[in-house]
Amino acid sequence: MAVFSGGELVDIALGIERNGVAYYSSLAEIATDASQKDTYNYLANMERNHIEIFQKMLDSIGKYQPTYAGEDEAEYELYLKALVDSAVFTNDKVARQMAQKASGPAEAVQIALGAEKDSILFYSEMRELVPQRDRPIVNKIINEEKSHIRLLSDIKKKLLRKGEKQGCN
Repeated sequence: MAVFSGGELVDIALGIERNGVAYYSSLAEIATDASQKDTYNYLANMERNHIEIFQKMLDSIGKYQPTYAGEDEAEYELYLKALVDSAVFTNDKVARQMAQKASGPAEAVQIALGAEKDSILFYSEMRELVPQRDRPIVNKIINEEKSHIRLLSDIKKKLLRKGEKQGCN
């Protein structure tokens, strides 16, 4: 019997998104630049939207039990647990602390990039374990997380260019 039910996978996804909201909201609170504040609020709102999507999925998923086609179930469960345990933000408190401890906007964005990459990896695995009917929803969220990476990468490039112009590293 699998350790992770479909509902448990979605619960984990909800946690990932809540932690993202906590991180981006904390960054928005401490940002002094209006443009950065707007960007962090935008990203937090996108994560809130993902929470709504996953909550609807959770409400409809019921007692679905994922299958582990061609995989050693015990090994795969350990792999999924390792993915969750290695997440940048293990809970919302850690997410807020990391936002506070970031040495500046460039580091804050780098941390966010890591979290978004972790999310994509988890959701890519999750996609194969949820009912077929929910896979397009997970694909949509993966694509949105990819768009977050592109946005964050652009922000990081701008921050680095700005730092170079000011003689900073």
